Amino acid sequence: MSDNTGGTATHPLAVLPPGRPAACARPGEPGAAEERFRGLLEAAPDAMVIVDGTGTIALVNAQTEALFGYERGELLGQPVELLVPQRSRGHHTLHRDAYLANRQVRPMGAGLDLYGLRRDGSEFPVEISLSPLETAEGLLISAAVRDVSDRKAAEERISELAALVESSQDAILAKTLDGRITYWNAAAQRLYGYTAAEVMGRHISLLAPDGHQDEIAALLDRLRLGEKVEHFETLRLTRSGALLDVDVTLWPRRAQDGTVIGVCAIVRDISDRKRAEAELTALYEQQRHVALTLQRSLMGTPPDVPGLVTASRYRPATQGAGVGGDWFDLIPLGAGRVGVLIGDVMGRGLEAAAVMGQLRSAAHALAKTGMRPRRLMQALDACVADLDVPDQLVTCCYLVVAADEATVTLCSAGHLPVLVAVPGQGARPLAAPVNAPLGVGGVLYEQASAAVPPGATLVLYTDGLIETPGCDIEDSLAALASACGALFTAGPPGLDEAADRILSTLRPDAEGHDDDVTLLLARLPAAPLASLTTTLATRPESVPEGRAFLSEALIAWGCDGKADDARLLVSELLTNAVQHAQGPVTLHVCRTAADVTVEVGDGSPCLPEPRRADEDEECGRGLNLVRVLADSWGVRPTDEGKTTWFTLRL
Repeated sequence: MSDNTGGTATHPLAVLPPGRPAACARPGEPGAAEERFRGLLEAAPDAMVIVDGTGTIALVNAQTEALFGYERGELLGQPVELLVPQRSRGHHTLHRDAYLANRQVRPMGAGLDLYGLRRDGSEFPVEISLSPLETAEGLLISAAVRDVSDRKAAEERISELAALVESSQDAILAKTLDGRITYWNAAAQRLYGYTAAEVMGRHISLLAPDGHQDEIAALLDRLRLGEKVEHFETLRLTRSGALLDVDVTLWPRRAQDGTVIGVCAIVRDISDRKRAEAELTALYEQQRHVALTLQRSLMGTPPDVPGLVTASRYRPATQGAGVGGDWFDLIPLGAGRVGVLIGDVMGRGLEAAAVMGQLRSAAHALAKTGMRPRRLMQALDACVADLDVPDQLVTCCYLVVAADEATVTLCSAGHLPVLVAVPGQGARPLAAPVNAPLGVGGVLYEQASAAVPPGATLVLYTDGLIETPGCDIEDSLAALASACGALFTAGPPGLDEAADRILSTLRPDAEGHDDDVTLLLARLPAAPLASLTTTLATRPESVPEGRAFLSEALIAWGCDGKADDARLLVSELLTNAVQHAQGPVTLHVCRTAADVTVEVGDGSPCLPEPRRADEDEECGRGLNLVRVLADSWGVRPTDEGKTTWFTLRL
């Protein structure tokens, strides 16, 4: 082929500049063939570089310009090593020479990482396919150059992921939608004991123990719908037959169009964790049992009080050790009176329980003396101060129920209102002065008395029953009053049934409360069969007058069998009041179905005590006679002085 000057072109396929049309040629002539070749070269998707036997570039296409950043004119006539990184040019020459010695269509440098060099000096990975071209002017070599940067990056990413999967400490496996295993990493082999060759193509139910086969089918159904299953804890079977606790996370594998085509799974052995959890649970339950046993021991068991029907419920907190500061107590005071105590030490834990135990013991002992509610609360306030527990507050309420008088006297130290439920009248708070909690110090406590009809039920409780996060306490109190009112509207139900229904209404979730809960129901006894009261002056003549008053009452009530003992004992009490106390003197006689109680009140605060009298003494024997002959007796302080009483069983 000749150039424009009439000379012979060195590179016969490069004689036409790019973009210049070939001269008109008839089909079959060399010009037409050359033009077709150029058209095919430009249409090739890869960069095409054609060199002669010496490695000189004879022809390139537009893709070569775009890939390497050179103009076509800058490449023609240049050695092909211009497009090869400097470090690889020596090896490239050897590969080219080896190809010339064994010409065939094949990749260059098979198995090697080949790189191209752009005009700006940047390198990029390439694949090169070589093809020999025999022409009339000599051998040409066609090199198709493809940039494989994206593919190499993808291969490296896949290689990294594969290495991560294989090095994972968790078992990773894949399976088809019908449960056939298609991938099994090294951790899966360690976990289950099967090699990949042993499980490939087998159904995943191979790993499910008896009773868990349906579980496999259910999980596959969920995954077919595209659902991801996270942290599913179950049992799996190893090759040796051992059972493993495992945590399984499964997710659907999708095709490019989003269709679910398979399942991937990560399986983690949680056997050690399960064992540790079981041990911790056992230890927690043991500690909780010890703590609750301690608390119940500190709380004590209230005695049965004749004539007073009660029902109580205690629920420890479901969080932590469950130990709290709630307590309640019933104290028989004699003469038809009963003391009712309920309290709550703020906070939880052993410290609160210890404070509770000390206060309960102190309150019980003080109440047994017959102390008035406000005085008892004053004494307990001093006890809390003596405990020296910083920021420790205690709420408490003490009631004295006088069945024969149908009254309740109470003093509340910051405790929630006591409700009184009367059949047919609903439930209402019992009016009481508002006093500060125990532990504040410097508080003068006040008490109040209220008429409560026989058969009414007192409802006492701690804040754990009504206080819940986000709920107004007034609304909770109204809900409690409504629940109690509904229970006692038609008539008095059984108190145990009522207590259970109140708890289920106010605390429906028995395992969802973070404070201990105490509920106490106490139904007042029926009114006494009869009672009489008279007032006497502090003079000797009052003793026979009182004796005659008592005798007439006992005869009228059909209690003649106890008349002699009763007259003797009341004579001693009246004599003490006339001689040593201040007037006026009151004589109260009360009869129930079971006993007769006689009370002598006076204006002296001095409490009499039995003592041993010498042989020549005239005094000191009256209270000993009362102590010996009466079935029970006692002395209680009153706001006016004191009351001495005795009871004779019929």
